[in-house]
Amino acid sequence: MEKTRFYDEAINNFYRDKEIISYPISSLDIYAQHFSKVCKNLQDVKSLGDLAKTSKWRNDVPFRNEILDKEHVVVVTDTQLNIVYASQNMYTMNGYQPSEVIGQKPKMFQGEATCKETTKKVSEAIKEKRGFEAVITNYRKNGTIYKCWIKGSPVFDLSGKVVNFIAFEKEVAA
Repeated sequence: MEKTRFYDEAINNFYRDKEIISYPISSLDIYAQHFSKVCKNLQDVKSLGDLAKTSKWRNDVPFRNEILDKEHVVVVTDTQLNIVYASQNMYTMNGYQPSEVIGQKPKMFQGEATCKETTKKVSEAIKEKRGFEAVITNYRKNGTIYKCWIKGSPVFDLSGKVVNFIAFEKEVAA
């Protein structure tokens, strides 16, 4: 809301001497878009918390911080690397709705320009059940490429068994 304050002041100054006396509708549009985004992000935080509880994850994952503060996309896979959860902000990054990627493997985002050496390092880390961090060339739904920073790690249940993998992702400059 703080960001729209200056916009509202500028609009007020512009319209002050005009005969039009109305509230700038575009301010409401900006606020509504932000509010909708926050609501979706909070829904993701709750859904991921429920998934963690249901799967009996050993460690607490700071979903709120990752999604709300850092604006990371969150992707959770099962142990066979099938996507079981994707946060709603994925659409903004690559054009896919979460429902379109559930059941798919993260390889669906890769293509000809994806570095084979980087994907090999990521695969090795996953096989060895250890965390990794990489920047990889991915493909949007419309076929355009983007650089994606990924920080992934295995998720252990209370008995110490790997039950999921989780990745925090964000588009980065090329």
